[in-house]
Amino acid sequence: MFMGTYYNSIDAKNRMIVPSKHREQLGGRCVLTVGMDTCLYIYPMAEWEKQVEKMSQLPETDPNVRKFIRNSFASAVECEFDKQGRIVIPAELKKRAHIDKELVTMGAMRKIEIWSKEVWEDPDNDNTMDSTEYIETLTKYNF
Repeated sequence: MFMGTYYNSIDAKNRMIVPSKHREQLGGRCVLTVGMDTCLYIYPMAEWEKQVEKMSQLPETDPNVRKFIRNSFASAVECEFDKQGRIVIPAELKKRAHIDKELVTMGAMRKIEIWSKEVWEDPDNDNTMDSTEYIETLTKYNF
């Protein structure tokens, strides 16, 4: 399980250091892809395979399913860590997540999210919950 929030950056060659605690869980390889809400996802290989299995069960006769699969796979890249624990963020993914230099890397249970620090800290970012929303969501799902 991935937890915690880390502030880091990318270098001039679009490399980011994956926090060491997360690297240990990823085992040297991972899949980097576009995420929801203007961020990127890093999946461990086993979790990516589970996602692929779920996607393969979706009805490809649905145009939105085809778009979802296309979007997920066209953006996905398999990454291996270099000796310093870095992976490369391809230019297209960097652009889609509005990443310039500073990053917020956070554990999100079965995956890691990578955010542009600027996007994450934007007052219009609607990805955090106040206490009322938190309670309403917990109640909605009988948690």
